[in-house]
Amino acid sequence: MLTIVILTKNEEVNLPCCLAAIPERYPIVVVDSGSTDGTVAIAQNRGCRVYGNPWPGFAEQRNFAIRQCGINTPWLLFVDADEIYPPAFYQWFEAGMAGNEVIDVLMVPSILYLRGKRLNHAPGYPIYHPRLVRRDTVRFVRNHTGHGEAVMDNCRIGYSDIPYKHYFYHGEIIEWMHKHVDKAAQEVQVRPTTGAVMTARGRISVLLGRSWLRVLARFLYHFVFRGGFLDGMAGLEFALMFTWYEATIYVQAKSGIQARG
Repeated sequence: MLTIVILTKNEEVNLPCCLAAIPERYPIVVVDSGSTDGTVAIAQNRGCRVYGNPWPGFAEQRNFAIRQCGINTPWLLFVDADEIYPPAFYQWFEAGMAGNEVIDVLMVPSILYLRGKRLNHAPGYPIYHPRLVRRDTVRFVRNHTGHGEAVMDNCRIGYSDIPYKHYFYHGEIIEWMHKHVDKAAQEVQVRPTTGAVMTARGRISVLLGRSWLRVLARFLYHFVFRGGFLDGMAGLEFALMFTWYEATIYVQAKSGIQARG
């Protein structure tokens, strides 16, 4: 009834824990975009079906998995290599969602971990992502940021109250910054996709545009308004990282820099 899909590139550090948390009864498809480390070998040793496809963006890579990886189960669950879904989620799926005929997309909340510490406040919960999808009816499109993904609003959408754990950052700050410079370039001009589902955050982001006030607002949002200070130094680090990201978007916008590719 369910296939797990993992998108990878150089995930040998994260992938073993991700795979270990997936029940062995589910087939796993890994779509790799050019790993040069042990990612593919780790996936193959677990018995995953591995496909290669140069990185086209999150939405396009998820569509590649749906259309071109020989998946024939009714449902797909997209799990990133740095994410872990709890056993309760799979139990809930088997008990109620497997035969569900009224939902096409399940929005699943995440809990973020920074250097292994759970952030209870700073990110601003709930944060929902379209992760469990019906194969025959769902396709992804780029969201307003240009690098994330969304689904079309003609899909029947449900919401889960069982979060997954997202170990998004282990302390590799230079690597994180390099990756987010490119993401920032894609966010210089927000371009909502007509007919795509937008979160409340997305709508606010589009409304605010690219004012320099967003930089200050980003820090205040995470650290003050959402109570990031209650997460201690991890909350401060999170707030500073994403304030830097917001500033990077602003500087690139003022410089007229656009995303590559």
